[in-house]
Amino acid sequence: MWENDPAGNAEEALSVIWRAKEEGRKKLLEHEAFKVCESFGLPVPKHALVVSPDEAVESARMIGYPVVLKVVSPDIVHKSDVGGVILNVRSDAEVSEGFSRIMGNVRARAPKCRVVGVLVQEMAPPALEVVVGAIRDKTFGPAVMFGLGGVFVEAVRDVTFRVSPVTPVDAEAMIREIKAHRILEGFRGSAPRDVEALKEIIVKVSNLMEKVEEVSELDLNPIMLYERGSGAKIVDARIIVG
Repeated sequence: MWENDPAGNAEEALSVIWRAKEEGRKKLLEHEAFKVCESFGLPVPKHALVVSPDEAVESARMIGYPVVLKVVSPDIVHKSDVGGVILNVRSDAEVSEGFSRIMGNVRARAPKCRVVGVLVQEMAPPALEVVVGAIRDKTFGPAVMFGLGGVFVEAVRDVTFRVSPVTPVDAEAMIREIKAHRILEGFRGSAPRDVEALKEIIVKVSNLMEKVEEVSELDLNPIMLYERGSGAKIVDARIIVG
């Protein structure tokens, strides 16, 4: 069972964080955030950081179409605002053209921003969107949050919190506490969601926060939560280090 999985590779996560801190950054780049999550067994998408159209095509072939292209920059907060995201890219030609278009958009709209490259990422099929996050409180220590994801997390505010460590029993209670929990069980013809996969993510996020004290904030939003038995996939990850 997943509850008995190893505690995660804190050393691997710390190596990513230390490199960022050496560069004077508190926010991890997205591929770095994925790496930290991956070191604790969280279900991140297949991805690769590339610096040329040819590399982008090669990586897209290895990942498998369709893919997403995202600009990677320590200076850009909202990638879409500068034309730095292209979804549902389905061919070598579209990848090559998309890479060049993103770089052109960023040069035109954010000319002073540093660009590390472009992230080629597996495009997760759409599903029910949920969010799992965490903060490190000065008094209580790490606390984990769960709620509906995507735009709903801000619009509805239907979320719940637990102070770490969060057990599988705690995670199940968190899931049942939100007002919209019936959606996860199947509502008006929709299929039940993979609550076991969601519980696993919540517990592993708690474990990450317990083991890697340098992480001050973590936000996994959205997470695509598929039908029962089909798992989940993290689409975006944000990590702030202290």
